[in-house]
Amino acid sequence: MLDANGKSLDSLPRKTNGQLMVSQLRELEKFGGKVNKFGVNFAVCNADGELVLLCDGGRKIADRDGVERIEEESYAKHCATYAKRCVETEAQVCRFGEHNEVLAAVVKSGSGSAGYVALISPVSNKQSEYLSEMLALLAEKFQAGAKAEEQIEMVSTELAQVYEELVLLHKLSANMKVTEPDANFLQMACDSLTDIVSVEGIAILLEKTIEDEKQLVLVAGSGLIDVDEQMTTILYDRLVEEIDSGKEALLDSEVDSPFGYDWPDSIKNIIAVPLFGKDKTGAHFAERTRSDNRIVGLMVAINRIDKADFDSTDVKLFNSVANGCAVFVDNGRLFKDLKELFIGSLKALTSSIDAKDQYTRGHSERVAFISRWIAERLGDEEPLEQEQIHKIYLAGLLHDVGKMGIDEAVLRKEGKLAEQELSRIRTHPSVGAGILSEIKQMRDIVPGVLCHHERVDGKGYPNGLVGEQIPLTGKIVGLADSFDAMTSMRTYRDAMTVKEALAEIEKGLGTQFDEKVGRAFINSDVYRLWDIMQDGFAEIHGTGSLSEYGTMAVGTLIG
Repeated sequence: MLDANGKSLDSLPRKTNGQLMVSQLRELEKFGGKVNKFGVNFAVCNADGELVLLCDGGRKIADRDGVERIEEESYAKHCATYAKRCVETEAQVCRFGEHNEVLAAVVKSGSGSAGYVALISPVSNKQSEYLSEMLALLAEKFQAGAKAEEQIEMVSTELAQVYEELVLLHKLSANMKVTEPDANFLQMACDSLTDIVSVEGIAILLEKTIEDEKQLVLVAGSGLIDVDEQMTTILYDRLVEEIDSGKEALLDSEVDSPFGYDWPDSIKNIIAVPLFGKDKTGAHFAERTRSDNRIVGLMVAINRIDKADFDSTDVKLFNSVANGCAVFVDNGRLFKDLKELFIGSLKALTSSIDAKDQYTRGHSERVAFISRWIAERLGDEEPLEQEQIHKIYLAGLLHDVGKMGIDEAVLRKEGKLAEQELSRIRTHPSVGAGILSEIKQMRDIVPGVLCHHERVDGKGYPNGLVGEQIPLTGKIVGLADSFDAMTSMRTYRDAMTVKEALAEIEKGLGTQFDEKVGRAFINSDVYRLWDIMQDGFAEIHGTGSLSEYGTMAVGTLIG
């Protein structure tokens, strides 16, 4: 079969002339073959007057000058004229000519309301009714096909939208790592949501405690949106009002009716959804909703860009994302509570060990802090991951955990220890390492606990390791332990001054202490370190309180 240009239909692309598909052309051509048997010509053109298909039934078309022609341009000219008139009449089948000898109809291709125009010419009065009915059936068939195609396209668009939403929700789920800061996750949620929903501005506000008062604070967002303290209060109050009335969101615009609330002039439409928290204790930003759900934050967006207003589909999507954010925030708070419980338990354990000897009270916490100090100074000279520094701190905190099994009388004994007593004390690194190695999350701490009494000259215990056989954590904790021991009062001697202790460390470089680790400590501002410890750790460099740092460090073990 050939099209109007003499090309084989088999060689045509899936769609031809911008609209008709090959299958549709074949359908029209089959129809043309049927009407050709009546000696009738059949032509198809588009609304632009371009001839798409010509099936010659052997009849001529007369031009205005009365000359009968069958050239394509004549068909195209007639086709375009009748196409325009047919579209204007909006009739299913139109009749033209002095004796109604020309029949025309609009057939829709599914890509537009006008579609393509079919022309039958000339037609005798005898054939007119029969061919008119055939043409009407053809138009109806194309109309049904066009409607089906539009529905498929609509479903396809909806499925694509749902797929994008599922990808977004999966992305949120996959990134729900409790070690991730709230701000990072919530910003990712904002950015991902605006990839799907085009808005002028979006923001997430989260409940934070500031000066012992809970407030909603802007933690993530993008675009043009102004959420100051006054706007925050307005948004919260109106959102609670909408939730209490049984709605899922605050949704307001002037598209179908006037605004329900007064908004700044820059807002054309707005959506706000709640972040519900599970925590039922303590005061919060405002009263609970009537359903007793606790709002710990909200997500707000303004001015939909690609359509007139936010709709119910947007409400569902925003609520799904907000629910994911709320789960993340709740999990983060539970994880923080768990870390605080864990570090509290560790400190209680080490305090009970230190309490066995009045002269070593607070020793474990000081060794932990000094170990961290040394590790940070080493980190200035060579790459040292923050996570490793956290673990060095914890190794310092737990380095004496093996002393739990040693009699207090031995630990508190004044004067020289007997060989058997000394041997008993020297087991505490191995005992401590054995205790911690049973806990999977503590295994990275074990080398520091086991090796904090090793010496680089091989004269240490429990294994007499030499030089680089001693892990870095063991070298650092060992130096921190020695410095604190030197500067602390003992039953058998007075405490050294910082200057005296540093001189002893200098003497021990290359024998008792690792040269690089010891030099990093000596070259640091040790007197500032000393002042911080004497102040009860009131000033903690870059991390707030020592308790907060301990909580952060524990996160590397249970994160």
